[in-house]
Amino acid sequence: MSDRITSTLSDPPRRVALITGAGRRIGRALALGFAAHGWDVGVHYHRSRDAASMVVEEIEVLGRRAIALEADLADEAAVASLVPDLADALGVPNCVINSAAVFEEDGATDFRCDTLARMMQINVGAPLVLARALHAVTPDAAVDDERLRGVVINVLDQKLYNLNPDFLSYTLSKAALDTATTMLAESLAPKLRVVGLAPGLTLQSFDQSPEAFERAHAKTPLRAGSRPADLVEAALYLAEARAVTGTTLLVDGGEHLNPSLRPGADH
Repeated sequence: MSDRITSTLSDPPRRVALITGAGRRIGRALALGFAAHGWDVGVHYHRSRDAASMVVEEIEVLGRRAIALEADLADEAAVASLVPDLADALGVPNCVINSAAVFEEDGATDFRCDTLARMMQINVGAPLVLARALHAVTPDAAVDDERLRGVVINVLDQKLYNLNPDFLSYTLSKAALDTATTMLAESLAPKLRVVGLAPGLTLQSFDQSPEAFERAHAKTPLRAGSRPADLVEAALYLAEARAVTGTTLLVDGGEHLNPSLRPGADH
């Protein structure tokens, strides 16, 4: 019994993470946070080359290895190459964090099928491809040795637990990813765990004033929504919580407990 406990608590033989959208915003915070806790990081980006390069430099200052990896998440072949490219550069990854997402405003009256299709390709299709790729490179020995198992962390949204009619296509894509999290956890076990991380309002949006952002944060039951550091802490837990799979951790200061029935943000 003691040997089993020791195996469960021992460090994994490698700590290499691929984080999508890691050049900016939450992805950047996750990349730097993981590096600060001993992980080497593949910093995925699409158009933010300079920002991704800066993140790589910051990670190297922390004493960890990093590489910037470019891919359009709407391109299946490019997405599929990310995991093997990272494996060649830094070693086989054992964590993929699907942080990148397309986020655009639409609703029932101005919905377009092409918008939904693009969001589904990027927000759901790319995470599915990356989960498949991580499963492919995870050694078969992981079936019996949980230290070798990988984990996929899908960044979701508290909005799924507090529905309102705005951002229709985005919400539908995140709902699909939520369902995929459960299905992948079932189909890719035991080599992989698949979990969700659902933040609330974390960073000021492009069209939101600082005052509106602070008001929205203060409306949560804990009088503060999620902060980047909170998400890093939660993701690190999920990355190493070997008995957790097929479930989602909400990190939102209780935002999902407050009804949000009217479309649109507080500006």
